[in-house]
Amino acid sequence: MLNRIAGRFSKGVEKYLPDAFVIAVLMTLLVFVLGFFMKPSEPIELFQSFGDGFWVYLAFTMQMVLLLMTGMALASVPAIGGGLEKLASLAKTANQAYVLTFLVSSAAYYINWGLAVVVGAIFAREVGKRNKNAHFPLLVACAYAPTALYTAGLSSSIGLTVATKGHFLEKVMGVIPTSETIFHPGTITILFALVITMPIFIVLMAPKKGIIAYNPPAKLPELDDKPSETVNTPAARLENAPFLGIVTGLIGVVYLIFKFINGKDLDLNMINIGFLSLGLILHKSLFQYAKAFKEAASAISPIILQFPFYAGIIAVLQSSGLGESIINGMTSIASKNTFDIFTYWTAGLVNILAPSGGGQWSLQGPLQVPAGMKLGVEPSVIAMAVGWGDAWTNLIQPFWALPILSVVGLHIRHIMGYCILLSIWVGIITTVLMIFVY
Repeated sequence: MLNRIAGRFSKGVEKYLPDAFVIAVLMTLLVFVLGFFMKPSEPIELFQSFGDGFWVYLAFTMQMVLLLMTGMALASVPAIGGGLEKLASLAKTANQAYVLTFLVSSAAYYINWGLAVVVGAIFAREVGKRNKNAHFPLLVACAYAPTALYTAGLSSSIGLTVATKGHFLEKVMGVIPTSETIFHPGTITILFALVITMPIFIVLMAPKKGIIAYNPPAKLPELDDKPSETVNTPAARLENAPFLGIVTGLIGVVYLIFKFINGKDLDLNMINIGFLSLGLILHKSLFQYAKAFKEAASAISPIILQFPFYAGIIAVLQSSGLGESIINGMTSIASKNTFDIFTYWTAGLVNILAPSGGGQWSLQGPLQVPAGMKLGVEPSVIAMAVGWGDAWTNLIQPFWALPILSVVGLHIRHIMGYCILLSIWVGIITTVLMIFVY
């Protein structure tokens, strides 16, 4: 029954849901209209905040671009590709393909969400190549679905922020150790409940007919100077010499080892340097690495185009007071026993408009924490409620799906029907468990 509902729902979403860029523009116009109602006497402030905020994500955008391109270039190394093929070949049936893709992506999300973006996308593609009975849009949804779990992982932006001495809310809530947030028994309980039940829900949604198998995109033209591979000139020998890539890659490896020894945590910059260094070492030459990098370039245009719009949206939310009104309106009716639930729901709603864990915490934390503490709610519970809400509606927010979709060559409409149904399930499970575990 669920697979029939999912099939019809997915087809409806594919028919009526526009492209992700159109969604970003529509959301921009929506926050402007609502912002005008919030501050009708100061409309120019909205334009100014949007223009100033438009550039806030430039560094993050470049990080994501490099993450995808270095990750895909690394995956094209024969040894890495062979390992992925071997792991992907473990899925003999369509249901096994869905579950295996979900679990591999979940493990990557637990380690680091940035790592998971590349691992999940590439693994879904590899499984799709080998299992033509698997519905590829659902397979990609499986790779993306664990984004709902990331707040319980080792790279939880809110959990790590409040555990850092000197964070911007330290005077209000103090420094909260990770034992009270991401390693809290309640957090672990919700994490395991979702990891167990989400694959079951996915399998029940799986279509029995109308299967869309993976269809590899057409390859880009070769580099114009490809003949230099076989020409015996000084320039060609340098281009094809393995030692240049190995030596350069080792510089990055030494840097990473030094940073880890000195207590540096894994972040996007560390992952990018790691991917880049390993790619340089493992590819046969700089020429081969440049070729792999060029082939990966076609995946990044949606990110470059759309991320600045979301940065502008977040800026308008803050300057117009719209974000503050949403937060205050929902939590004003909460009691001590329901505050974490209302915080979770509020965070889920705000995340649809402001899809950034760190950005959302800077918007929601200063309002949510004092209000909850006044009711006697532990600040660690408030932080995790915001984190779970942020992760929850990532499932229906195109912002975080863009990198994965870029790698696999699908549009948001192809997976969103399944993601919406999954988000309903995640919302129910998390809401019910939060009543008992925090």
